[in-house]
Order: sequence, then C-alpha cells, then structure tokens
Amino acid sequence: MVSLPEGIKIVLLDLDGTIHLGGTPIPGAVDFIQRCHENGVKTIFLSNNSSKSVNEYVMKLNSMGIDARADDVLLSTHDCIQWLKKKNWTKIYCLGTKGMKHMMVENGIECLEEDVDCVVLGYDTELTYEKLSKATSLIHQNIPLVATHPDIVCPSPDGGLPDVGAILKMIELTTGVQPTIITGKPRPEMILGRLDIEGVEPSKVAMIGDRLYTDMEMARSSGVVSVLVLSGEATKEDVENYSWTPDFIVNSVDDIVFYSA
Repeated sequence: MVSLPEGIKIVLLDLDGTIHLGGTPIPGAVDFIQRCHENGVKTIFLSNNSSKSVNEYVMKLNSMGIDARADDVLLSTHDCIQWLKKKNWTKIYCLGTKGMKHMMVENGIECLEEDVDCVVLGYDTELTYEKLSKATSLIHQNIPLVATHPDIVCPSPDGGLPDVGAILKMIELTTGVQPTIITGKPRPEMILGRLDIEGVEPSKVAMIGDRLYTDMEMARSSGVVSVLVLSGEATKEDVENYSWTPDFIVNSVDDIVFYSA
C-alpha cells in the first residue's frame, strides 16, 4: 500500500489502463474512487482518448458503478478545442468519431470536407480508408495537421490497440508532414487551467495514470504528485529504463490510500 501525501485535494485519474480495461473496471478501482470521496478528495477523470464525447464517458463511467457528471470529465478533445479557438481555426476536417465531432460542433468548431483551416486527427475508432485518404489529400495541399494526443496504443484486455500515435505515424510516412501541435497529455495546459478554476495549487493534486510519456510527464511538468500504476501500458522494465522515476509506483489504484495522522 502507498499513502498519498497529506493535503491532497484533487486526484486526476486516467481512465484506460488505470480505472478500466476495455470497459471492465480494474479490480479495486471503484472502491478507490469511493475512498477518495470519503476522504473529501475530488476526482477528475482525465483521458487522452478522444473517441468518445463527454456524455458518452459519463454514461460509460456510470455503467461501471462510478458516479460521475460531465464536469468530472476532462478530455484531450477539450484541450484541442481550446487550442483551435486560440488559433482561430474553427473550420476543420475531423478525422474522428461521431462523438468527437459532436463535441467540436457543440463548441463552435465546424467539421467540413473542404475549405478547412486544418485536419484534426483524433482516436478514430470509426476509421475508414476513405476518411484517411481525404485527410492525407488535404495535408498534401498544405493544410496543417493537428493531433488530439500522442498515445501510440490504447490498452485493452487483448493487448494494445492502434491509437492516435500509430495512425499519426502512418500519416507522417504517407505525407512527410508532422503535426503543428499535439494536444492532450502531456501538455500541462490541459490541467493547469482547470486547477485555476478549482482554486487548488498543483502541490495539492495527484495525477494517477499508466503511461510514463503522457500521464507522468504531465504530472512532472505541471508540478503535481506523480503516481504510476502498472495496470495498463507501463511495466517495471519501462520504469527502470526511463529518465526519471515517478513519485509513487503501484500495481493498481487498489494499492493507494490516503494520509492519516
């Protein structure tokens, strides 16, 4: 068991590989969230997975026995939308799911086929060769490329599935073009704005996730407590070969408790 430092007010929880695998809760995950609430610790579910809308995530969490509302979910899609708006790129070709497109449109971003500001690549679990061909055609016309997040694989009970990072590599090999920006974790901007709204200092926040290069790097660059779980992508060998070590390493969230005097 690992006890988090005294005074933690918010726990940022990755989903895939940390709370569930393939929609099935990781043993002890639901109890851990209950433990957070019993200790007055707010939980914010943080995911790079841009294949679903916020409402879809809320329904998914509720179906797993986890009480969550829309305000409890923060996605790489949110970070991408904020970046696009700052850039004033409000017309995009969205290489993404219906859920992702819905979030874009809901936030004033048009999803079009032509005359677009950029191509946005999300975790498109509805990917077709036709959509991929359209995206690469636009990129060949010097339309900038934006990616919602860098994750190479999406954890599942059957092993890693191709995520944005893998699809991005295919596009880069096809077009010779790299994205103008990759939003989502590990960009500290994804969480620091939310922490400002919550009025909580980063030192009072813990980031719990299963990836070194996104979850843990975000924690490090944001100044929050880093907690790596080995229930998803990262392995002990990965940690041994990494350039730095997270504050805490546990097998799963089931091994995390809260400070008591």
